[in-house]
Parts: sequence; C-alpha cells; structure tokens
Amino acid sequence: MCGIVGYIGSKPVLPLLIEGLRRLEYRGYDSAGIAIAADGRLAVHKRKGKVRELESVLPVEVPGSVGIAHTRWATHGAPSDLNAHPHVDATGRIGVAHNGIIENAAELKRKLQADGVVFVSETDTEVLAHLIARRPENSLVEAVRGALRLVKGAYGLAVIDAGRPDVIVAARNGGPVVVGVGDGEMFVASDAAALMGHARSVAHLDDGEVAEVRADGFTVLTLDGGETTKATLELSGDVAGFDKGDYAHFMRKEIGEQPEAVRRTLLGRLDHRFSTAHLGGIELAAREMLDIRRVKILGCGSAYFAGTLGAHLIEQLARIPAHAEPASEFRYRNPVIEQDTLYIAVSQSGETFDTLAAIQEVKRKGGRVLGVINSVGSTIARECGRGVYLHAGPEVAVVSTKTWTSTAVAFALLALQLGRVRDLSAGQGARMLAALAALPDQIASIVAREAELAPIAARLARAEHAYFLGRAAGYAVAMEGALKLKEISYMHAEAYPASELKHGPLALISADTPTLIVLPDDDLLAKNLSTIAEVGARGGPVLAITHPGVVAEGVEASFAVPRSEPELDPILLNIPLQLVAYQVAQGLGRDIDQPRNLAKSVTVE
Repeated sequence: MCGIVGYIGSKPVLPLLIEGLRRLEYRGYDSAGIAIAADGRLAVHKRKGKVRELESVLPVEVPGSVGIAHTRWATHGAPSDLNAHPHVDATGRIGVAHNGIIENAAELKRKLQADGVVFVSETDTEVLAHLIARRPENSLVEAVRGALRLVKGAYGLAVIDAGRPDVIVAARNGGPVVVGVGDGEMFVASDAAALMGHARSVAHLDDGEVAEVRADGFTVLTLDGGETTKATLELSGDVAGFDKGDYAHFMRKEIGEQPEAVRRTLLGRLDHRFSTAHLGGIELAAREMLDIRRVKILGCGSAYFAGTLGAHLIEQLARIPAHAEPASEFRYRNPVIEQDTLYIAVSQSGETFDTLAAIQEVKRKGGRVLGVINSVGSTIARECGRGVYLHAGPEVAVVSTKTWTSTAVAFALLALQLGRVRDLSAGQGARMLAALAALPDQIASIVAREAELAPIAARLARAEHAYFLGRAAGYAVAMEGALKLKEISYMHAEAYPASELKHGPLALISADTPTLIVLPDDDLLAKNLSTIAEVGARGGPVLAITHPGVVAEGVEASFAVPRSEPELDPILLNIPLQLVAYQVAQGLGRDIDQPRNLAKSVTVE
C-alpha cells in the first residue's frame, strides 16, 4: 500500500521523483522520502506527513540522475521521519524502498543484531537494507537476489547502491512493480500512473522476478533461476486525470467525471442489432454461457458492494443464481469450487492482494475466473487473463466513486449478455439498451443538482451515528453509501436490509440518530414506507433518496433521482450518496482524498 518510483538516466532526478510521488500519494501518505545516488554517496531526505512536507525540507537542488522515492502507508512502526523510506544500511550505501510486509523480519533482525548491526527504525524494511549490504555477491542484482532468498513475505522493491550508480534493482513478490522504458532512460514504479508522460512502455514484473534496470535497458531474472523474457506494453493514459483542475478535491472531480466514465464503459458494447451487449474480453461462447449454473463475485470494500449489485443484476436479467462475497474471507474458508460456476473478480486497481489471493485459490482448484478491472495490464487482469476493462480513467481519490458506478454498469452489460443467451427477450434487451444509453445524461443531471442535497448532508453532519437502509438491490446501495460516509467523514454509519430493522437494530433508533433510506418507486415501495413509519414512531429522523412523485410521510429531507429501468435504478440512487458523503466530510474539515488509515491499493494481507 505504498508508492515507489525510481529513475535512472541523464536528467536531474529530483523533479521526476517528486512528480511521481505526487501521483502515487494516494497509495501511501503518512510519510515520504527520496534517496539519490551521486558522487559515491546517497543523499537521503525523509519526512513524516504528506509529500508537501517532504518538499518543504528539500534543498533547492539535489544533484544526481539516479534515485528512488517512496510514499508510505505504515505497517511496521508509527509514521515518523525515522520510519519513512527509503531505508539505508549502516554505511549509507544501500537504499531500499519497499511495499509489503516481511513476515520473518523479527527473526532476521535478531540475527543481524547478534552480528553487531544497529537498527535506527522500527520497520521491517530496514532489515532488507542491511541484508543486501552484507551480501558477498559482486553485483547489486545478485546481492538483492541473495538477500531475498532469506526473506518470507510480500514485497515490491526498488534498490540503489551509491557505489554502483549505474543500476536500479527492482523485485516483486506480491507487491506490484513495473519497469518503464523511455528514450535513454528507465523507470521503476509500483504503479504505471507515476510514469505517464515519461515512459513509452512498461513491463510488469511477476512474483519471483528481479529486474536489473540500466539507463539503456533492463534484464529480468527469476529469483532462483536465470534470465526470463518480459514483454512490454504501450503506456497510454490521460495525464490530466492526475490534476484536480478547478476542483478542491479529486473525489469531487471524479464524481463529476462519472457521465464520461460510464460512456467509456459502454462504448462499443451496445449491440442494437440483437438487443444485447457484447463484451469481447470475457471470451465465452454462447454454449459456454449456457453451461453456467452459478455466478460467484469476489471483491473487497466498494468492489464487493458493486459486486453485490452485480449479483442482483445477473439474477434479475439472466436468471442465474449469483452471490457476492468478500474476497478477503473467501479463501480462508476452504471454498468449494464448482466447474459450472463462473467466478468474477472485481478490483479498481487490479492489485488488491486479498482479491488476487482469492483468484489464485479458485484457479488452483480448477475454477474459471473473469476480471472486472479498471487498470489495464494490472496483476489481477493478467492473472485472470480475460474479463472486462472499465475504462473509467484514473481514480486518484482513495475512495471509489466513478469506478463503483462503472463497475455496476459493466455488470449490467454482462447480465444483459448472459440474459440474451438465455430467456431474456429481444424486447427486454432493447429496453435495457435504451436505459443504459440514457445513464450518462441522467448522472450528469444529478451531479448538477448537488446543492439540493445540502439539507440531507447538514442533518447527517450534526449526528454521531447514522443508519442506511435499503431492500434488495437498494441494500447494496445502502452499504456503499454508509461506507463512503465512514471512509471520508469518520462518522459511524451502519447499513442494514430494511427488512431486518425490526429484528434487532430497531432498538438503536433514537432522535439523535438519522436514518437514510434508499427509496425507489418499485414493487417494494409499500414495504419501505412501512419501515419509515416504524422509524418515525420511535422518534428517529428519516432522510430519503427516492424517485419523483414518491410521497413518504415523516421524511425530514429527500432527494429524487431520475427514473431508469428498475434494474438500473440503484446506479442512479447511489450518486447522491457520494455527494452527501463529500458534503459532510467537507463540512467537518476532513482530508477527503486521503482519509486517515486508508490507502487506495491494499497490497498486503
């Protein structure tokens, strides 16, 4: 969950490292640091806090054209200047930036201390610097390989040696690492986003690989074996996605980008001739789709909640039993893998460790997995081999907004394609196509009315606790809405199925605790109105996200979204909850883009 960037070439390295750190700050932001090799020594500058804190203590110039940098999300040791990366050995010659956790760090540390090594930080990473420095091998790449053979755990590494400034060594085992190729210059990063506008192409390291990166090229070796061939992919993307522009926060910018993100997700995938969707990346023939008897969706956090809505869509449109489960729990219960079940992995970053491990468990037992991913070429995308790219564009804010919406749309497309192979009629398919095509403009109309949500946000901001309710697909929306509020406002929010309220949670209702209900005008409206009455009878204030024309007595404040088709209504009902969470957090003065204790890509267990 840390950001790593490295450069070797002929340009001054400091500006490139700082630019890369700014782009990767969403991956770790409790401390930052750089190490630059020049004149036989390492210039190391580290600072607790955001990248701007590091910049404030940097000299005007730091000479050198080889260096590594790091933004940290703490695992071992509290955020501090000493615990910030890069870490160096006792001589100050070896510099290491590390993403991951060394599981046997305590054991290795004891052995090093017995040999007289003095540690200055509380981190597991410092162990690596000392191990590499004490290796007898003549080359840096061999020293790194030798040290890593002693290590258990997950890592993405960038290593430099002040005595050998002609190379950066990168290594991967569980933590993402890419090597970027430029013109007479090379890059290393934990995310290709750091390299946009600089590298022409990138190579993704796989677990157990070590790269020796020079200004004129790179070589990839296996940890225990010899050289291996590594293909490069063209690096394409919009650098503007990493600029807030006139917005105060990336989150608000990305909420506003949802109409275009959805258009990109839909582009080329609506087949009006046969009233279906076409997702070529899933690589399933019609006969294979007919053989599917169950769908299991795996994801973490917002990806899991999007998968919950996806399961509902698949059941409604394709009439295939479908269920979503947290990927973080899936592999620990010795899951039963069925040959006629389609497993779908959901991840914005494509690097979520828990989701990757779940995929590997499914594949190990002979299951087939599709990916629903935003990041092209990411680890999960490559592990799955087939699936759906969202094309939502870069999402810099830690919390998911546009990728949640694009994921829901991707599941609607998949459900439509599966349904049309089965029993969904052409007329029903045409109905869904028209509704999907209308979504971008409907989302834009909701975002344009942001000011109307102020009463709901103000009521929530005055409370310490809130409850979110919904039925059927509305419960998935309620879960995502509660999560958004928790993530960025630090307010306690719980989501419940509205039908479960009377089975216990009703005891918690009070005048001090608002309840926000997802209230579509559907066949469950009467049930939801009864739930509102139950809350009101106990003095609980009620807020609602609903449809035009719905009259709900006892609702203190409400907001109506445009109607879509019933299957797609949840996508639109979720947009106001993003804006409400944003307004609450803004009113409370929270760090919206980088909320405490969270990072964008969770790459450790």
